[in-house]
Amino acid sequence: SVSGGLGDTQFSFRLRQSGGQRTTHYDDDGEYNREAPLTLQREAAHYFGYVYFRQVKDSSMKRGYFQKSLVLVSRLPYVNLFQSLLQLIAPEYFDKLEPCLEAVCNEIDQWPPPVPGQTLNLPVMGVVIQVRIPSRVDKPGSSPVKQFNQENLLPAPLVLPSIHELDLFRCFQPVLIHIQMLWELMLLGEPIVVMAPSPTVSSEMVLALTSCLAPLKYCCDYRPYFTIHDSEFKEYTTRTQAPPNIVVGVTNPFFIKTLQHWPHILRVGELRMSGDLPKQVKVKKLNKLRTLDTKPGIYTSYKTFLHKDKTLIKRLLKGIQRKRPSEVQSALLRRHLLELTQSFIIPLEHYIASLMPLQRAITPWKNPPQIRPFRQEDFMKTLEHAGPQLTCVLKGDWLGLYRRFFKSPNFDGWYRQRHKEMTQKLEALHLEAICDANIVAWMKDKSEVEIVDLVLKLREKLVRARCQHLPVKEETLQRVALYIETIIGSLPEDLQAVLHHH
Repeated sequence: SVSGGLGDTQFSFRLRQSGGQRTTHYDDDGEYNREAPLTLQREAAHYFGYVYFRQVKDSSMKRGYFQKSLVLVSRLPYVNLFQSLLQLIAPEYFDKLEPCLEAVCNEIDQWPPPVPGQTLNLPVMGVVIQVRIPSRVDKPGSSPVKQFNQENLLPAPLVLPSIHELDLFRCFQPVLIHIQMLWELMLLGEPIVVMAPSPTVSSEMVLALTSCLAPLKYCCDYRPYFTIHDSEFKEYTTRTQAPPNIVVGVTNPFFIKTLQHWPHILRVGELRMSGDLPKQVKVKKLNKLRTLDTKPGIYTSYKTFLHKDKTLIKRLLKGIQRKRPSEVQSALLRRHLLELTQSFIIPLEHYIASLMPLQRAITPWKNPPQIRPFRQEDFMKTLEHAGPQLTCVLKGDWLGLYRRFFKSPNFDGWYRQRHKEMTQKLEALHLEAICDANIVAWMKDKSEVEIVDLVLKLREKLVRARCQHLPVKEETLQRVALYIETIIGSLPEDLQAVLHHH
């Protein structure tokens, strides 16, 4: 990077996995992803890069500067853990080079895998980092900071309050009064460019934006720091098609020219934590985006569906005057966004739950009934008496917001995930029903063909339940396996041999 900044900087990027099989190298992937919050799942098609970059004057170097980056690549979005790790390793590495990295890699190889809900002690370079891996069953908005049993760890561990949460308040300081607009743009998966003075500010702002929909998963692409050397450069800057659904963070002023046709551009200055409220950026028309003399601002013609939450902004302002700690301000902001997202998503959850077949419709000898289709108009009718107005004070055009949301990748991602979970639940209920059935009575008047057919079907169900880690009790699976053996045992020997051979 042609940055004039001297000293050490940290930032993150995200890149598409190119070519090759998108296989998971982890046997536990399904298991980890099933228990981790949706926002912290391992991604099959992208990597995260976490960077520690040092640039200092050094007359012994040919260019007059020492410039080096240490980059950690992972499929996990644990930005705090990995950036903290780099703070320990990078300065040592710049000093002692390869042998230091080799030692560190040996230590990291011994680390236990991340299991949602567990607290891990991770030794590295004489320090023990202590983190708790969030789990899907955690209560949203509860604070993970508990002092864990320290198990007499010497030295005292470095306890990270969160493995992934950013200082939201610091990131959003210049745009606090537009938080409502930014939340809506993220919810709808709109294409946004963040123009920042440094890779650090760029990546933090993009990550803060993508995290503000939690617990809803942001299903579009995002690039915390994007440069003209990225392989998607042509794809993103072309004017022949509409910009993709993506949030991209950039620092190069050249992008002002190439991305002028994007509908929403957020230009931010350096993030400072000053005593008073930093100047809030203004919303400006896109045509005001002139090259180079662009001032910080949100350049867009977007009109929000919901009204601003004035009480939130007042509380945060009061917090600044009273010098309230940043983590408290961040917690306020995070809770506000969480409640907003939950108000929006709860009616959708209620409606989709009503599409699940009744339990009594699930019978052992028939395929389980289908989940009914999601009908947008039916959903809209439910909003009158069970809409977001029950849990949220914000007024505005909620219906319009839902209609727009239905066209976004975030709705598609949410619906697929829910549909998959419901289908798996149906499969599990069906297995339970089979377990409770009287199989011997059923077999009495059945032909051998029907019985063999049943054996093959049950076997397939068993394999699927194990492969997909369906939510079924182990004893249920064992009983079904026993059933299969019993049924096979009741058949003539030649058929038995064929089935056992299968």
